[in-house]
Amino acid sequence: MPRLLAANVLEDILYRKQTLEHSFSLQLHRRLIDTRDKSFAFHLILTTLRRLGQIDELIGRCLDRPLPRKAAGARTILRLGVAQLFFLDVPPHAAVNTSVDLANERKQGPYKKLINAVLRRLNREGKTLVGKQDSAKLNTVEWLWESWAAAFGYQICRKIAEAHLCQAPLDLTVKNNAIDWTKKLSGQLLNTGSIRLSKYGDVETLFGYEEGAWWVQDTAAALPVKLLGDIKGLRIADLCAAPGGKTAQLAAGGAEVIAIDRSVNRLNRLRQNLDRLSLTVETVVADAISWRPKYLLDAVLIDAPCTATGTIRRHPDIQYLKNPGHVTSGLVVQKALLQAASEMVKPGGMVLYATCSLQPEEGPSIIEAFIGSGAAVSRYPICASELAGMEEFLTSDGDLRTLPCFLAEHGGMDGFFAARLVHD
Repeated sequence: MPRLLAANVLEDILYRKQTLEHSFSLQLHRRLIDTRDKSFAFHLILTTLRRLGQIDELIGRCLDRPLPRKAAGARTILRLGVAQLFFLDVPPHAAVNTSVDLANERKQGPYKKLINAVLRRLNREGKTLVGKQDSAKLNTVEWLWESWAAAFGYQICRKIAEAHLCQAPLDLTVKNNAIDWTKKLSGQLLNTGSIRLSKYGDVETLFGYEEGAWWVQDTAAALPVKLLGDIKGLRIADLCAAPGGKTAQLAAGGAEVIAIDRSVNRLNRLRQNLDRLSLTVETVVADAISWRPKYLLDAVLIDAPCTATGTIRRHPDIQYLKNPGHVTSGLVVQKALLQAASEMVKPGGMVLYATCSLQPEEGPSIIEAFIGSGAAVSRYPICASELAGMEEFLTSDGDLRTLPCFLAEHGGMDGFFAARLVHD
């Protein structure tokens, strides 16, 4: 059952371009599955996606000619089988036998012998082959590798790709008393102020969840709001606010927050999160590009929609769902959001642009273009003192840039970009 679930979800992602979150949730509604099998299936999918380049190369070495298009189902079974053989703690006989059984279950009977032969051969020869593979390069789609190499240099590009092969830890942002909660949760307090948990189960069972002491938020995602400084009493709009991590930070910091999102469902989820945290904000269902406040604001946070390539280490489906066209099309919305935000703040007010993308077009390039277009804003550079102990996050232009390979000794972090602008 868990392998059948994994096969269906993997094909939804690779062939039908559905997100892992959406497909996995949909598949769970169609069948009863216990917690242990659910966890195994999810881990198998993540591992297969993270190692897909290596897996496909190993399969290719065992085939005299490429599999035909009609054998797409057999390819899926082979991919899951290879993932179990080399990247999960599954006994070889179980990995092979369950793959053959899955062929019967998914009406891939004509390929049973092929699946059995390929997996048995790889079980004999594969460890040597895996040891010679360039895992970082193979498991990164070509357009992303080329983009990161051009933007950050070859060595950093490789480190980013290597970081994506590891499971991301869980980061929490607390409302207060971070030191006390670090002890209570047996976690690690990072320089960024986040609490990091390397081992955890169901998030909702963790100490402090019910009382709303903290929320889940990658440590990189928690940094942009801190660049606003003391926000107590300030009126701030959070554009594209859901699911609400940054909204919660703003509210916990004492700001009067207006959370804008065009999705009713996403905004309902944001409200539920804030109710648990006992935080109050004004929520508005609207298109942030056309919405305007009744009065000019002290600051606006743009949590811009983007390709989200900075989050691949925790969402490995992203690199198989996105392409260069998504970068180009997203720029139209990002530019419009910047223009809208600049019209919402009072003179001297701040616009904070943030995006969880590693693509330069969605970060420094769009900021330069917006300033160069004659917009009534200027860059408000971040000072090194604001990132004490984290100076590597600061760019030469005074922007924030985190990479998945940063904090490597502690498990890495998401890739994030943030720039501060002040209304002239």
